[in-house]
Order: sequence, then C-alpha cells, then structure tokens
Amino acid sequence: MEWRESDGARWLEAELPGATAVFPTRSAGSLKEGHARLATALGLAPSQIVSSRQVHGAELAIHDGVATVAEEADGQVLRAPGSVGLVYTADCLPVALAGPKGAAILHCGWRGLAAGIVAHGVDAVEATTAAIGPGIGPCCYEVGDEVLNAFAGLGPGIAAGRILDLAEVARRLLEEAGVEGIETAGLCTRCEEDLFFSHRRDGGPGRQGGLVWLESGEG
Repeated sequence: MEWRESDGARWLEAELPGATAVFPTRSAGSLKEGHARLATALGLAPSQIVSSRQVHGAELAIHDGVATVAEEADGQVLRAPGSVGLVYTADCLPVALAGPKGAAILHCGWRGLAAGIVAHGVDAVEATTAAIGPGIGPCCYEVGDEVLNAFAGLGPGIAAGRILDLAEVARRLLEEAGVEGIETAGLCTRCEEDLFFSHRRDGGPGRQGGLVWLESGEG
C-alpha cells in the first residue's frame, strides 16, 4: 500500500489484480455524512459509489455493472467495471478482495468475521489477493470471552490475554479460504487520532471506510 493525496484528502491505496482499493483517512471527512469530496479526489463520480446499511453480518450485495443498492449488506461485490463498492468503518476492518470473478470490499468486525464474511467474499470473486485496511490494533482491542471463543479455533497468536489481534484473525481466515497474496495496513484507528475516526476512542458518528473498483477492461 502507498499513501496518496489530492484536494486535501489523503488515503492508502492498494493495487490488486485488475482492481484498486482505497482506504481513506479522516481528512476526507466522515463518509457517513457524504463522500462527494472523496470521490472528487479519486476522480470518481459520486453516483458510481454503492453501499448498504451494515448490520455486522455476512451478507453481500452483488453488482453486475449497474449501480444497484442492497438495503442491508456488509460487503459489496463487483462483477464488472462501473460501480465502486464502499463500506464504512471506525474500528472494524475494511478488507478488499480481487480475483477472476471480480472484486469485493468487506466490513469486518468480529461478528462479521465469526459469521463467515471472509469466506463468502473470497468465494464470490474467487479471490487470490487481499488488502486489509486500517482498523483497531492489537494494542487496543480488549474483548470478552464471547469474542475470544469465537476465534479460538484459529490457534495461538491471535490474542494476548484479552487483547485480540483483529487483523491477524482476518489474515488467518483469508489464508484458510485460499488467498495467498495478503497485504495489511498495520495501522490502528484508535491510536492514530490524527488519521482516523475511532468508535472506541471517540464514541462518535465519524466513519472512514474502504472502497474498491475494477479497472476498465479488467475483471
């Protein structure tokens, strides 16, 4: 991933096979309040961007080149160029995927990860490559027994006491699903106050997120 900046907005960008993933910072404003500024900085039309109400589940919205809207979904799957998938995050992970059947962007909190959203997304696009964006880090994510037990089967190294490494959980689930190329931002949204909104730190409505789109002629 590399840093990019335009029109006062700054973001991390990952190049995936036939697709581009973007993880914006709070410099683009809260995406829940509007994403026109970010779209302009990225050279996109706001009308291209598709998102859904997120419910911390594993449902995916499928787009076949037309900007349709699914009322509730925690992942956006793109089968053809044209639409730009968006998920909102504050401490949860945005995870971008790319493969022969398209690209996807997933909203990965612990509940979605436990519900199987990674495997669903990988299957949907036959993903070979993934980019895990910024989320709450192992420095800050204290959880209870319910959360720890949900991922106990992933083996040692995902938690230290009650501190869970959410990005490592996502990485192992991606590997289990057959994804070989995995890139991780390694940035904690709770620690990096100048860069990111954080629900645990702020308790407010501010959201950044993750976006993905297929390059024209690819997919």
